[in-house]
Amino acid sequence: MATAQTRTTSGRPTARKTRGTARRDPLAISLLKKDHRQVEEWFDEFEQLDADAEKLELFRKIALALKVHTQIEEEIFYPEERGEVDDDILDEAYVEHAGAKRLIAEIEAMKPDEDLYDAKVKVLSEYIKHHVKEEEQPGGMFAQAKKGDDDLDAMGERLQARKAELMAKLGGRKH
Repeated sequence: MATAQTRTTSGRPTARKTRGTARRDPLAISLLKKDHRQVEEWFDEFEQLDADAEKLELFRKIALALKVHTQIEEEIFYPEERGEVDDDILDEAYVEHAGAKRLIAEIEAMKPDEDLYDAKVKVLSEYIKHHVKEEEQPGGMFAQAKKGDDDLDAMGERLQARKAELMAKLGGRKH
């Protein structure tokens, strides 16, 4: 936030916070970022767990969230942003999603007490953090999308509706 000068009743200047030129993210971007923060939080929580049953339960939440998130990005956000966002960035995002999906499937086929289970979850976490950083960094996908002509608030409503539909279909609940 920018700082602006105001004056107290005694005439002394005081600082107050203003929004300046910053503005809130459009709905599509804020929803996708919210998903990113939730999954990051769950990965951090996973690292603290010792009990296999807790690990399994939490990974199921992570996997569902990632499957739904990647699907709504691939069905709605990425295709609609083609032309607004550099093709190379979008192409890399699709490839990163494919890699994450493969790793999720491998982990889902395992039990938490198996060798490499925790290592695979850790690698998935790092993979997702890298992907998120690329989407959110200055000049990245989200920054380019915000500079484009698409109505990202209307797109956000479509993302929300599709997410709710997928969560219900895949046995989850709305977040």
